[in-house]
Amino acid sequence: MKVEGGCYCGAVRYKAEGEPMMKTECFCRECQYITGGGNLLVMAMPVEGFELTKGAVKGFTRDDIEHAVTREFCDNCGTHLFTRAPGFAAGVIIKVGSLDDPSVFGKADSANYVCDAQPYHRLPDDMPVNQKWMHS
Repeated sequence: MKVEGGCYCGAVRYKAEGEPMMKTECFCRECQYITGGGNLLVMAMPVEGFELTKGAVKGFTRDDIEHAVTREFCDNCGTHLFTRAPGFAAGVIIKVGSLDDPSVFGKADSANYVCDAQPYHRLPDDMPVNQKWMHS
């Protein structure tokens, strides 16, 4: 699979190639902050096939959470693009909404961190639903 995408203002562009390592809906509390309250669709792609083709991202890592992820976003428009997770150096977690063609995502393989889901979230009933993060 080959995908391309970027931020809302066009300052950052990327491409990624390879087999998706994970396609999931994340309900964690941190993703709720990023989305304004919803769950987040993400796809992990191999780091070897990933490349920023334009611009640069700014990263943010909370220092008060053990094993915190680094969220990368456009410094100009604020679009959240990627997540880098400790213990998952082989992949780059891409926010599906930043893809030029989000339909290539298809369907998530699982829903994760449903332990943080809010009463207004609709949990899927047609895929594995995990309390925490599950990666095969």
